[in-house]
Amino acid sequence: MNALDKVVLFQIDKTNKIAKIFSQREFDQKKLGITIDQWVLLKVIHENEGISQKDLAVISYRDPASITRTLSLLEKKGLIFRRVIPENKRQHEVFLSRTGKNFIDEHFPMVQRQRAQSLKGFTEQEIEQLCGMLKRMQKNLSE
Repeated sequence: MNALDKVVLFQIDKTNKIAKIFSQREFDQKKLGITIDQWVLLKVIHENEGISQKDLAVISYRDPASITRTLSLLEKKGLIFRRVIPENKRQHEVFLSRTGKNFIDEHFPMVQRQRAQSLKGFTEQEIEQLCGMLKRMQKNLSE
């Protein structure tokens, strides 16, 4: 065991990278044509129809410039559309297109299976404890 194996933040980062590789592999095999990060944005939009790009950046922990680039790609694929917010012409609200809604509905069961795979062998109590500990770490690092 090397020293990094005992560093919790390293283990969290490593787990995140492995999870993205695992999920992206299936996305690519099924030729979905999007990345995991794009999926996350689609899912946030799905849960928050009409969300502003600014709020989308906050919720997804991504920088606004990256959000703008990613939304442009998703718009070209016909999965979303943007509307100017009347009170603030520099801001846009984001919606899923019908194609985007169908895309989420069709592929969400696969994402649920991937999530279940990552938690295989964990009890509900362990999952709650892990989420609680991670949220506590997030709070510690945000102070």
